[in-house]
Amino acid sequence: MTPPVRSVRSADTLTRDALAVLQPGFTGTTAPEWLLRRLGEGLVSVGLFGRNVADPAQLAALTGRLRAEREELIVAIDEEGGDVTRLEVRGGSSFPGNHALGAVDDTALTREVARELGRRLADCGINLNWAPSADVNSNPANPVIGVRSFGADPQLVARHTAAYVEGLQSAGVAACTKHFPGHGDTAVDSHHDLPHIAADLATLQERELVPFRAAVAAGTRAVMSAHILLPALDGEHPATLSPAALHGLLRAPATEGGLGFDGLIVTDGMEMQAISATYGIERGSVLALAAGADAICVGGGLADEDIVLRLRDALVRAVRDGELPEQRLADAAARVRALAGRTRNAEVGEGPAPAPGIGLTAARRALRLTAAGPYAPLAEPAYVAAFTPLANIAVGDETPWGVAAELARLLPGTETATCTGGAAAAAGTTALVDGLLTAAAGRRLVAVVRDVHRHPWMADALHSLLAARPDTAVVEMGVPQAPPQGALHIATHGAARVCAQAAAEALTGRRPSPRE
Repeated sequence: MTPPVRSVRSADTLTRDALAVLQPGFTGTTAPEWLLRRLGEGLVSVGLFGRNVADPAQLAALTGRLRAEREELIVAIDEEGGDVTRLEVRGGSSFPGNHALGAVDDTALTREVARELGRRLADCGINLNWAPSADVNSNPANPVIGVRSFGADPQLVARHTAAYVEGLQSAGVAACTKHFPGHGDTAVDSHHDLPHIAADLATLQERELVPFRAAVAAGTRAVMSAHILLPALDGEHPATLSPAALHGLLRAPATEGGLGFDGLIVTDGMEMQAISATYGIERGSVLALAAGADAICVGGGLADEDIVLRLRDALVRAVRDGELPEQRLADAAARVRALAGRTRNAEVGEGPAPAPGIGLTAARRALRLTAAGPYAPLAEPAYVAAFTPLANIAVGDETPWGVAAELARLLPGTETATCTGGAAAAAGTTALVDGLLTAAAGRRLVAVVRDVHRHPWMADALHSLLAARPDTAVVEMGVPQAPPQGALHIATHGAARVCAQAAAEALTGRRPSPRE
């Protein structure tokens, strides 16, 4: 009797490959035993989130413990600076985000900011950053990209994406440019649903893909796929699950209209509703690997041993059932291991010299001030009305924002009130504004908004407040899409802590006179 044909790869090798392509998260500020055990069994990557970070010393100790189990290890984090920060999730970032850097439009500054951010990551033992965002913010209604983008001009976004990649990787931290093939022209957040982009292929080539080509040319080590549907490219599968997007566009050589990328392809979080609600996480992960992805990012929401075992077993089962080619899994695992080996030198204490003030310098340069007339700087405690939208999941609601805390440091006694869309709907705009005016009790007013052009309730409340108190200063900490309003209008191009600090300085007269 002829023996059955068996795979040349052992079951253990297949299991190790399945573990190798996962980038899971975990809870807590110390490594759980299950994670250490799986590292010994073949896991090569770990993703960190704000919940895993207390301070730099703790983070360095955590990554050191992980590497004691596996020396060649990818430790990844989602640290964009600006609004999306994990290193400083509870205090606000020391670095402005992409939109501020794009507003300055000095690639040397962008490179230096990214280098310093990379140095801090490397000092903590992190060697892969799920950044930068290379999305062209072409849709002003975009609820999830906004200030995470360098801007709306593809060429501007391209040159700053390249500079960011170069700066970050000069510090020994691999860049993971996202969200391929471009999440900027969406009005839906893929954390909640599947966005559709109607752009044709010509537009895609001339707009969305320009920054990704620049990132590839700059040597980005990794690219993250987006959970977005582009019917012009693939009418059935979102990019993360699309062979046409990953194998046929990102990997294809330039002579065939592709980007010729040969590095690591990482998926966006597979528990996001754009994937999990339609395909399920296990099925989605199999399809992503088959389409050309190399690493499965999961752990933002599902962060325990169970999800690791479920995905491991799903991948092994898919190979055995013939749904996922064994060689495709092996190639993906090899790419992950290759990056882990290449980035092993990003260790505590190595890298460029510190540039601790570069973030604040950049934030100050990003300010755009518009005055309706002479504006006397604040000299006494003020009253701050913070019109606060619902935070998107990428930013999270743990990270503080606004200018009240920074103003209070300069002008002790400054008070603040938080106003939400829900409160405006419940009380009505008139009652909301009347309450603010009463609480301010004659003090100078500062109104803080975030993407006022996207929130009608916010625009209405601001209009009513300015009608009653035209001497109010307005600080826009989102995308400054709406026309400037107020006695003094300050566009910070982001809500990082240093953006707030720069705005507070401007409000109190510590910066140059307003300019258009």
